[in-house]
This record gives sequence, structure tokens and C-alpha cells, in this order.
Amino acid sequence: MSKKKKKAPKRSSRERTKRLSAAELKKLRTMLLQKRREILGDVNEMESETLKKSRLDATGDLSSMPIHMADVGTDNYQQEFALDLMGSERKLIEEIDAALTRMEEGTYGLCEGTGKPIPLQRLEAQPWARYCVEHARRLELERSG
Repeated sequence: MSKKKKKAPKRSSRERTKRLSAAELKKLRTMLLQKRREILGDVNEMESETLKKSRLDATGDLSSMPIHMADVGTDNYQQEFALDLMGSERKLIEEIDAALTRMEEGTYGLCEGTGKPIPLQRLEAQPWARYCVEHARRLELERSG
């Protein structure tokens, strides 16, 4: 049985903009852009530190001793962990970019599930939030149950 995704009710641009002031929007945009820069820096650092091409580059190991299998396993685990983490960070960048797009479209701060305004406190804690807390909980329950 497929579920149809409900669309939030259309609202006039006056309704969309009256809930967040220009100063609040500016502050939230700054938070989004700052978080985006921080994540990009983290991802770039992880890529350069973790995904080095050789053991010599990664560890500075100048010895001619053979590599122990446990070391190879540890290196592989660290690379996989870093790749998973970078994937999560890239997903968060996509969420931030979507929030910035919603700002441009005038729909930022509206719950995509209910169409109601998302409280400022939630947006300050998670400025890329798409849903109000109640709707997010509902979605979580549907996914887990």
C-alpha cells in the first residue's frame, strides 16, 4: 500500500512572512551559512587526513617493516567510518541548502507536513528543520512502527 505525501496548504506571501521578522530570518540565514562552512571544512579535512593514498602518507611510517594485518584492518575501518561520516555531513549540507532555498521561496519556517509555522526556538536549535516537533515525531513513529 503506497502512501501519498500530503502537501502543506498554500499560504499567501503575507501569511508566510509575518511569523518570522527580517532580523530573525537574517540571523537564521547566518546560522545556516556558518554551519555549512563548518561542515565543508570538516569534510575537506576528513578527506585529506583519512583518505590518504598510502600508509606512508597517512602515518608518516618510514620503516621498511611489513604492514601487520591488524593495521590494515584498522586503516580500513577508519576509512569506512570517515566515509560514512562524510556521507552524513553531505546530507546535512543538502538539508541546509534546501532551507536556504525555502528562504528564497518564502516558505522557510513552515512545517512541510502541517503548513503551520515552526517555532523560532526549534529553528534556532536546528535551522534546517522541515517539520514542527509534533509532525517530526509522527514521522519517526511511522518509520519505526
